[in-house]
Amino acid sequence: MFEQRIQQQFIDSADLKYQWAQGLAQPVAEAAQALLACVTGGGKVLACGNGASGALAQYMAALMIGGVERPRPELPALALGTDAATLTAVARRGEWADAFAAQVRALGGSGDALLILSSNGNAVNLVRAAQAAHEREMSVIALTGRGGGELGRLLRETDVHVCVPHERTPRIHEAHQLVLHCLCDSLDQQLLGEEESSA
Repeated sequence: MFEQRIQQQFIDSADLKYQWAQGLAQPVAEAAQALLACVTGGGKVLACGNGASGALAQYMAALMIGGVERPRPELPALALGTDAATLTAVARRGEWADAFAAQVRALGGSGDALLILSSNGNAVNLVRAAQAAHEREMSVIALTGRGGGELGRLLRETDVHVCVPHERTPRIHEAHQLVLHCLCDSLDQQLLGEEESSA
């Protein structure tokens, strides 16, 4: 019974990625171009999310700084929300919903990019982070699911929205991780050129 259920999870995850590879390719490519413009223009990438999406934000920052498969110079990236002292300092002011927005206002500026990961796009603290990024003239790249929610509705034409067309949170997270890998691969290709064949 458990083996059958496990196999179905693999199948469901693979089906989502296969069915939407073509549909998501363009917004992912646009997100990669936005990240490239940011880092080549002297900007930095701030990333945030809640729960598992927050872990993916940390993962993206690690990939940008540490690289993926090929050695390259470090790219400036920071995952917001990883510093408990900063989070509790904001919360102490009675502004828990501004936990990410406060960091965006303190650390972000024109030319920077805010990467937001959210399974449904409705978390108030992420919506406020996007609003703060707009105030700072930053570009916003949102990775969402379930239609994008409030976050998807407030994005501007200059922002990028990669919305995974699924309702289940685990499938959305799995697709988001693949999108992060695609973004880093695209950055490597643009910055380093095509990888030489070992043949």
